[in-house]
Amino acid sequence: MNKLSSAPIPSFSSCFRFRKKMFANLFVVISLVALTSCSSAYYSALEKVGIHKRDIMVDRVENAKESQQEAQTQFKSALEEMKSLIHFDGGDLEAQYTVIKEQYEDSKKAADLVTLRIEKVEDVSDALFDEWEDEIEQISNSNLKRQSATKLKETQSRYETLIKSMHKAESKIVPVLTALKDNMLFLKHNLNAQAVNALQGEMLSIEKNVSELIKDMNEAIEQSQKFIDMLEK
Repeated sequence: MNKLSSAPIPSFSSCFRFRKKMFANLFVVISLVALTSCSSAYYSALEKVGIHKRDIMVDRVENAKESQQEAQTQFKSALEEMKSLIHFDGGDLEAQYTVIKEQYEDSKKAADLVTLRIEKVEDVSDALFDEWEDEIEQISNSNLKRQSATKLKETQSRYETLIKSMHKAESKIVPVLTALKDNMLFLKHNLNAQAVNALQGEMLSIEKNVSELIKDMNEAIEQSQKFIDMLEK
């Protein structure tokens, strides 16, 4: 007897329940995508559960600061591995290349995270300041209205200083990543002592770029904390 013919046939009700569950799950997924793809809807949903744009702003600036701190650590690590390569005195050069490659990939991920979190800060700042301006217009008391407008200008001024420092530090990432990638690919194509010697001349430039990156990131981190302190007063 054919085994397929003896298999139990799902009942209509079980099929209906399965399809109903499937469509319910699909609806949830679509709803989440729609919600997160529209910033205003996303912020409105959080507002309903007591999470305001100001809170989100503080959280995202904090996240951006942390990603910059992590990027600093990663780029320092990549630089140390490059220095180790320069002082390579025999052994498995293929293994050293693998380490350099992993350092570049980790640095790229760290850089991408910095960029993503800066974009998130910019997104919520637009929403926060637009809302603030709209709400100022709703204040009938002229004295309170003036004080709120002054506070808004102070916050916007501090924010402009912050976001400029973040973008300045972010721009310094590009030459460092480019140099790491160039050296990683050159080593891949020339796994020999001559290649290591050729890379020695690049180290001063890489060290200079990393030093400038660390300096600008420290400034951005400092501005981030000042901005957070201002919002939390």
